[in-house]
Amino acid sequence: MPLFTPIGGGGIGKATVTATTGSPTIDTSSRAGKTIYKFTGSGTITVGTAGTAEILVIGGGGAGAGFGGGGGAGAYNYIAEGFLPSGTLTVTVGNGGTGSTNNSDNFVNRSPGGNGFSSRIDSFIASGGAGGGAYYSNGLTGGSGSGAGSNGTGGSVALSGQGNSGGSSTSSQSGGGGGGASAAGATGASGVGGAGGNGTANSITGTSVTYAGGGGGGGVSGSAAAGGTGGGGAGSRTGNGTAGTANTGGGGGGGQVTSGSTGGNGGSGIVIVVIG
Repeated sequence: MPLFTPIGGGGIGKATVTATTGSPTIDTSSRAGKTIYKFTGSGTITVGTAGTAEILVIGGGGAGAGFGGGGGAGAYNYIAEGFLPSGTLTVTVGNGGTGSTNNSDNFVNRSPGGNGFSSRIDSFIASGGAGGGAYYSNGLTGGSGSGAGSNGTGGSVALSGQGNSGGSSTSSQSGGGGGGASAAGATGASGVGGAGGNGTANSITGTSVTYAGGGGGGGVSGSAAAGGTGGGGAGSRTGNGTAGTANTGGGGGGGQVTSGSTGGNGGSGIVIVVIG
C-alpha cells in the first residue's frame, strides 16, 4: 500500500535518468521498453527530466533477540506511479539491525534485537523493522513490528500500511514471530517460538520476488519457528537465530531461549526504480 498518493497521468510524462552512482544493477531487457535500476547499496540517481516512475522501497529488517523474539521485517512501500523531481537524488538502502546476545539469566539484563534502518529515495520512505523483544526486556520501537517476550508487546507500525505487528508470547520459554509485510507474527507458546509473518510478492523487476518477511521466534522445544516468506530468518530452539536475507528486508530469527544465544541480524533493504 503506497504511503503517498500516486501521481495520475494528467499530462505528466515519464522521468528520465542521466546518471547513477553506487553501482546499481541496470536492466533494460527484463521488461520491454523499461529500464530497471536496482540499488542493493546506497548511491544517487540523477533525474534529467522530472516525471513519473515505478518505485519499490524496502527498509532494513529488525534483528532477532538472543532470548526469544523474532525481528520485524523492514517496511514495504510500493508506488506504481510516483513523481521524481529533476536533479541528483540520494538513494539510501537501510542496513538490517544487529542481533542481541543473552549473556545472563538475570531477566533485567536481557536486550532486544537492534532495529533496522530506513531506506528511501527522495520523498518515498520505508522504515526499518523493530528488533525482536527479549523475555523481560521492553523498549521496542519503530518499524514493521517485532516478536516480543512474554511481558512485552509487538513493535508498532511506524508508517501506516507498510507492515504488521509482531506476535507476543504466552510462555517464558518462547518468543513471538516478527511482523511481515502481509501478515502479523505468530504467538509463541509452550516453549515453541511463533512463526514470522509472511512478506509481499512484487514483480517490479519482471520476476516475482517476495520481500519483507518477519523473523521466527526462538524457543526451547518443538520445531524451529519458520521465518516469514520474503527473507525472514528462522528462530532457533538449539542456538543462534538465522539472519534475514540480504536485500529483502527480512527480519532476523530469535535465538534459543537460554543464556548465551544470539539473535539473527536483520536483512538489508533495497530500492528499485523503473523508468519508461
